[in-house]
Amino acid sequence: MVCALGIEGSSNKIGVGIIKDGQVLANVRKTYITPPGEGFLPKETAKHHREQILNLIKSALKEANLNNSDLDVICYTKGPGMAPPLLVGAIVARTLSLLWSKPLIGVNHCIGHIEMGRLITGAHNPIVLYVSGGNTQVIAYSNKRYRIFGETIDIAVGNCLDRFARIIKLSNDPSPGYNIEQLAKKGKQFIKLPYVVKGMDVSFSGILSHIEEIADPSKKRSKRKKPDEPEAPEYTKADMCYSLQETIFAMLVEITERAMAHCDSNEVLIVGGVGCNERLQEMMAVMCEERNGKLFAIDERYCIDNGLMIAHAGGEMFRSGAHMNFSDSFVTQRYRTDEVLVTWRSD
Repeated sequence: MVCALGIEGSSNKIGVGIIKDGQVLANVRKTYITPPGEGFLPKETAKHHREQILNLIKSALKEANLNNSDLDVICYTKGPGMAPPLLVGAIVARTLSLLWSKPLIGVNHCIGHIEMGRLITGAHNPIVLYVSGGNTQVIAYSNKRYRIFGETIDIAVGNCLDRFARIIKLSNDPSPGYNIEQLAKKGKQFIKLPYVVKGMDVSFSGILSHIEEIADPSKKRSKRKKPDEPEAPEYTKADMCYSLQETIFAMLVEITERAMAHCDSNEVLIVGGVGCNERLQEMMAVMCEERNGKLFAIDERYCIDNGLMIAHAGGEMFRSGAHMNFSDSFVTQRYRTDEVLVTWRSD
């Protein structure tokens, strides 16, 4: 049995988790929340993580009722993510590895999400829709790699939602995406927005620009109104949130269904922070049902960035014989999902 401690800090959440042979022992985290209309910057986010991480490690060990001697391996997020926050987790993990004489494993953030989802749901070999603030990918496993079948060609879906929340000054507590989801439930008018699917890839930047002009007409490129041009209709914030969600989620369902057909799969697993969205889950479930398939989804405990997913993926890597030289324990902001050799799966 492998007992692993994982540290995740690639974005605005810093989390520590402990898992032993698939049994969840601890999963604690803190979120850096900025004022409405503001995003989180790398320097300030890293400062928040530095202030929180030691207490989180103590809390995790206490919750798991373990001492450092009970741990077999220390795991941390190697990437992708923002460099300063990533470095906080890596430096603390290296320090613990030296202090406690424990092996060190660097984990791909995306792989952590996938393996956590497989563990919690029991999905065998699903098409994975990975949707978060920094990533949007459709993934399938084949020949010891998680292959990317489609992805965003510009900004991630979570980034699109977060930026629109800032435009309309929605609160960042508990998260911009969650508040958009709640406001969208009150929307009554559907606004036709650009629908940009290019083969298996998607694009969100044009949609964001278009709806930003609707939310704030002063940002229109052409401000001169033609004599015969009708007055622009007025939409509520709820209408805009509703329309944005419906459009971008329909795009994600389309490329996921295409991957299912290509791989002859009847399972879909949604992971990543945006995967908590109940409307996305509902739309994906309808598609899966029409194909006689099954949807697997997880709640915010495991969907949102957390240290437990890093502990689990790192523990599986360690169990399969993976090791890391201390000189290789750096971080990398661009760390592709398909760069990782999956040594822990036998299928």
